[in-house]
Amino acid sequence: MDSHSSPNQHLVLLLHRVSFQDHEAFRQLYDLTSAHLYGIALRLVRRPEAAEEILQDAFINVWQQAGSYAAALSAPMTWLISIVRNKALDRLRRARTEGQVVTDAAVPEDADIDVADPGADPQLLFAAAVEKLRLKRCVGELEPGQRQSLALVYYNGLSHSELSEHLQVPLGTAKAWVRRGLEKLRRCLETAQAHPSPRGTP
Repeated sequence: MDSHSSPNQHLVLLLHRVSFQDHEAFRQLYDLTSAHLYGIALRLVRRPEAAEEILQDAFINVWQQAGSYAAALSAPMTWLISIVRNKALDRLRRARTEGQVVTDAAVPEDADIDVADPGADPQLLFAAAVEKLRLKRCVGELEPGQRQSLALVYYNGLSHSELSEHLQVPLGTAKAWVRRGLEKLRRCLETAQAHPSPRGTP
């Protein structure tokens, strides 16, 4: 990694290369992030074998959906964490539906899961934490339709046509919500980065 590039920028570049099916970039991405992502999965499901399966499923999703990652919408680690979190919560829901025993140590859906992990790069963790706070504030400024559309497209991987069908709105409306929401979010994040709050808080 170039000494002048940030950890976030390096991950953005790797995700871009992965979107073109670059196996070496995928290996590097896995090496840089898998320890922290595994720690998150393990904290949620509390079973090492289940956490390993979740991590594998998440990286399959990354390989297939890297092209849907939008740097203006979230930091790379934030996006990767959301994939792991969704996979883990889906597994917990299925276990409950099937009547399986789920440990009471499982973390609820609204919990903060950005746990520290000995194998994670502290710079990556700090950047992800700061970006998460900025993103949360900026997302709160979006209109409901824009907020829901961006979540479905960038975190659930829906296409514009699938989004239109899911929300039962015209295709043009769905596209407009995504486009305007992303523009508003990008402006908000750029402003937050250019004018950080006192004492370094987002």
